Amino acid sequence: MNPRLIISAFLLILPFASIRAQNSGTISGQGTERNVVATAVPFLTISPDPVSAAMGEVGVATDPDANAAFFNAAKLAFINSDAGFGFSFTPWLSKFVDDMSVSYLSGYKKIDDLQAFSASLTYFNLGDIQLTDGAGNPLGSFTPREYAISATYSRKLSDHLSLGVTGRYIISDLSGNITTSPVSDPKPGNSIAADIGLYYRTELSIFQKPSRISYGASISNIGSKISYNSADEEDFIPTMLKIGASGSSFLDPYNKVTLSVDLSKLMVPTPQGDGSEREKSLLSGMFGSFGDAPRGFSEELEEVMISVGAEYKYREKFAVRTGYFFEHVNKGNRKYFTMGLGFTAKQFDFNFSYLVPQFQEHPLAETLRFGAIINLQKTSDQN
Repeated sequence: MNPRLIISAFLLILPFASIRAQNSGTISGQGTERNVVATAVPFLTISPDPVSAAMGEVGVATDPDANAAFFNAAKLAFINSDAGFGFSFTPWLSKFVDDMSVSYLSGYKKIDDLQAFSASLTYFNLGDIQLTDGAGNPLGSFTPREYAISATYSRKLSDHLSLGVTGRYIISDLSGNITTSPVSDPKPGNSIAADIGLYYRTELSIFQKPSRISYGASISNIGSKISYNSADEEDFIPTMLKIGASGSSFLDPYNKVTLSVDLSKLMVPTPQGDGSEREKSLLSGMFGSFGDAPRGFSEELEEVMISVGAEYKYREKFAVRTGYFFEHVNKGNRKYFTMGLGFTAKQFDFNFSYLVPQFQEHPLAETLRFGAIINLQKTSDQN
């Protein structure tokens, strides 16, 4: 069993409504305008945080919590607790399979008022599958799994600005040791990647109400291409650029409203139709991704994804969230509304989110995320 075929199969059921196959230019029946940018290990782009997921997947400029490093490593320096832990669980594509899920575990520690450290583990369980050869003969069962182990360091550069970096090791085991090809031995793919982020926030008064404006930018998963066989056929990982802004204001001492927006774009080559984009190097693919679309600048704009989100909090104890995520029809066509709730009890935060797609029978319909955060002793800088 060629691991590249397994990758293609899973990519097709992941949230990319029309995606190019790994070994050919386009999928049969795909329109000439549709040209989705595909990568290996797309689980790295799945938001594990139910707070972000409930707000249309914004996160690069929102207030930091235990999951901050996933969206923007720089946010961590502004976190308002000395230490904490977070865990989330997401049943994935539950309308189609009942044993696929994303689990995320994170922890952080403030070193001092200027510095913070975080570590996290992302585990993507793709469920049990029955493998067969080309003639339909059974080869046994296997559970594909993917992992990402990350460590983050974040530091304030001033009272308003911070910088953060993350190192990440990625393991993608999609076929085990099962093979039917004498010229292509499957193996787990692995890669080393890094994130870098900037975060700026300032306090101000809007309509005589205490308020905060934040801006963020990050590039995540800057790393080596990944291979699944001895033939050295390599695929890009999902290097992602995100920029965003977030504003929050206390309407009175008990009621707080937050509005956020993110723009994101994959910094990997756009498919050219002949597979030539896969021959590019990491840096060439990253920086060339802003001008390599076959249809020019209009297609480049189509590759920008938009997230908008809103949150209402009462006494910092109860939260209601909603949002919307937009992706152009030619680049995947993910369009969905999101909603969620949050509760705080002493040092524990519990959060839930629910996804409502714009189209019926969407693969992501009814996606639920559950999460809990334990915050230890608060510092004087309250959110």
